[in-house]
Amino acid sequence: MITIKNPQTPTEWNAYYDLRYRILREPLGKERGSERNEGDETGVHFALYESGELLAVARLDRVDSETCQTRFVAVESHLQRKGYGKKIMNALEKEAVASGYRKLILHARDYALPFYEKLGYTLVGPSYKLFDVLQHFEMFKVLAH
Repeated sequence: MITIKNPQTPTEWNAYYDLRYRILREPLGKERGSERNEGDETGVHFALYESGELLAVARLDRVDSETCQTRFVAVESHLQRKGYGKKIMNALEKEAVASGYRKLILHARDYALPFYEKLGYTLVGPSYKLFDVLQHFEMFKVLAH
């Protein structure tokens, strides 16, 4: 059974940040701690569990009264392309709509563009290079109410 929730316990938070690190920072040779930022205090965190095992994470941040941003989407590497990313994004979008947001933006890694395009996101163009190495692209989706 799949459940998506906000991490609660210290063990859940440690697993959440560990997954973020292993998928998003370690492959770039970055140190532990680089998977965290100031938005962790105010963002809405999503953790997808199947049979009690953490498989995917994401964070939703407020940009302004009508716009929110998805950040730190990560799925266990051996489970990518199995629908877990779509499930966590659907939960995140549902929360965004329930919170009154009309637009969701994100900055996708180049290799993730097809994933987000399949979910209905529109490419705006190049945005920034993470650590001056990994090109990101701004995308958006108008949320249905």
